[in-house]
Amino acid sequence: MDADHHIADGLIRRDDGSLACAWHGADPLYRRYHDEEWGRPTADDDRLYEKLCLEGFQAGLSWLTILRKREAFREGFEGFSIERVARMGEADVERLVTNPGIVRHRGKIVSAINNARRAAAIQESHGSLAAFLWSFEPEKGERPDEVDIAFIRATPSSAASIRLSKALKKQGFSFVGATTVYAFMQSMGFVNDHIEGCTVRADCEAERVRFQRPLRV
Repeated sequence: MDADHHIADGLIRRDDGSLACAWHGADPLYRRYHDEEWGRPTADDDRLYEKLCLEGFQAGLSWLTILRKREAFREGFEGFSIERVARMGEADVERLVTNPGIVRHRGKIVSAINNARRAAAIQESHGSLAAFLWSFEPEKGERPDEVDIAFIRATPSSAASIRLSKALKKQGFSFVGATTVYAFMQSMGFVNDHIEGCTVRADCEAERVRFQRPLRV
């Protein structure tokens, strides 16, 4: 990894000669996340809920910090099963705030449990959490033809993330501000923000093309 070199603003050339987004740096865990997860779409309700929670926990911290704690989060939050977390109570909150493996922020822990209950309600009313979330995918014309580092730096949130943030808050979710929601949309493939030249960008775009958007009931 030490052989990675910045070759353009926002890109690095890896030791195998490929180009990639520079933000993952030389950390192997971060590189796998960039290559295998970030920007790839899913309709799995529990995974979408998990990422909403973890983006909320990330606020004020680096994503790498959360990534390194992710397995501890998954253990503490019952694999981020919406059904299981929705049943958690005060005893679980007390257990989690003393768990050194996670971010021990009481408000965010309480929020994660609340959000599971809100997600369960959306499953009842919309058929799935995925159907609700994916209905806020950016509209045609809201995205640039090419994604470069200037666009990334200038876009901490978007029109689509503002719409989704407002809708989630209306449903009773918390810790879902527009910037947090945009980071969620980037990571879960609602947009493809791998910058032009990144070796992963084309694969993610192909997955987005193949992806069957879930429909509301």
